[in-house]
Amino acid sequence: MSETETRPHRPRFLHSLSFRLLLLTVFFVMLAEFLIWTPSVARYRKVYLEENIARAHLSMLAIQDMPERKVEKDLEEALLFHTEAYGIVVNHLDRRMLMVSKAMPPKVDLTVDMHVDSFLGFIRDAFSTLSQNENRILRVIGPSPKDPKVIIEVLIDEWPMRDAMLDYSGRILNLSIVISLFTACLVYLSLQWLMVRPMRRITENMALFRAQPEDSARVIPPSRRTDEVGIAQRELAVMQDELRAALQQKTRLAALGAAVAKVNHDLRNSLATAVLASDKLADIDDPEVKRAMPRLLAAIDRAVGLCTQTLRFVSDAEPHLDISRFKLKNLVDEAGVTVTSYCEEEEAFLWQSDVAGDLELEADREQLFRGLNNLGQNAIEAGARHVRVSATGEDGWITLDVVDDGPGLPPEAREKLFQPFTGSARDGGTGLGLVIVRDIVRAHGGDVSLIDPPEDGPFPGAGFRVKLPEKQ
Repeated sequence: MSETETRPHRPRFLHSLSFRLLLLTVFFVMLAEFLIWTPSVARYRKVYLEENIARAHLSMLAIQDMPERKVEKDLEEALLFHTEAYGIVVNHLDRRMLMVSKAMPPKVDLTVDMHVDSFLGFIRDAFSTLSQNENRILRVIGPSPKDPKVIIEVLIDEWPMRDAMLDYSGRILNLSIVISLFTACLVYLSLQWLMVRPMRRITENMALFRAQPEDSARVIPPSRRTDEVGIAQRELAVMQDELRAALQQKTRLAALGAAVAKVNHDLRNSLATAVLASDKLADIDDPEVKRAMPRLLAAIDRAVGLCTQTLRFVSDAEPHLDISRFKLKNLVDEAGVTVTSYCEEEEAFLWQSDVAGDLELEADREQLFRGLNNLGQNAIEAGARHVRVSATGEDGWITLDVVDDGPGLPPEAREKLFQPFTGSARDGGTGLGLVIVRDIVRAHGGDVSLIDPPEDGPFPGAGFRVKLPEKQ
């Protein structure tokens, strides 16, 4: 597969993460601008009305000292024209005086009291003004900015104020669009540099690594970045190294399986010949030969069993279970006899069974025998001279503990305890024993785990806990 074929297809710009981030940035900037515009346009309306009140009061100050407050018609109309009002009323504390007004003032549609200082009320009134399709006559009442003791009433049209508010909103909108586009471009470029480009490199590396995972040159180089992207890149590099090592091991295991499958038949024939020869030796009436024959036969049986175990493991065949109900103590005792026979000095080894005689279990007896045999054999090979097997039953589960007085497991063996060909604690070991035990137990629906017995106890070595369902 060529590098071009393995390179991931880049999405179109409209479907890319960059475009989505750009849209989100514009949306959130516009949303922020809307939240800012809402109170600002309400305040703009309030200031507009206050300026009308101030302008009306100032116009009245020019005529308040005229003799008998007589105002010529032309001057009155000029004052109303420049204040854009239909009428102006000045209210003092002790009197109410009509200053100027058109002959027939229009009907008031809405009274606006500037004394009511409500933030939400100003916002509601601002939206009400912007939503009007027809002009309304407003009667605005409020204190004069020049003299708060003087209350001014002014009649004005609403549409000039609405047009001013729309013009103000348009300026805010244009400014918001410019700010949002400028901010979006900055955010877009920043995200391209900080996130999109690194993620694109990671994606391309993953595609290249997928094509040839065993090629060390395709492992992504670790990044020096201290953020989440750098951590992801370093973790990806570690995962690729571990995956490449696992694939290489799988390749070696596959080659080993093929080799074992080829030699297994010939090896069985050779061992069968050795068994026939040992049978003939057993007929020799010699005490030394008779004492050596059991060990010779046991060694041949172990060789056959090791060959069979290796073949079964590399063929990935799950254990076939032949379920029966039996007493667990009898099985443990039989396994102890077999394990004890592995010792050159049987008198120096003790297999202690602390299993109740009435404890029964539904399982494959032969498979569990193999599992106990492997645990016991591992203990002997580690140098243990005393192995204790105990069992308890609770809530439909059987817990089986196998502990020994050996030296225990080194840290490097604990890390790869259940990994074939790497989990052995001794030189020359295959590491298949515990792997087979785990496969057998899991085939029954249970599990096996390492336990740490007390160091000052009688069994300071390795310990394994097997949990099995009481019934299958």
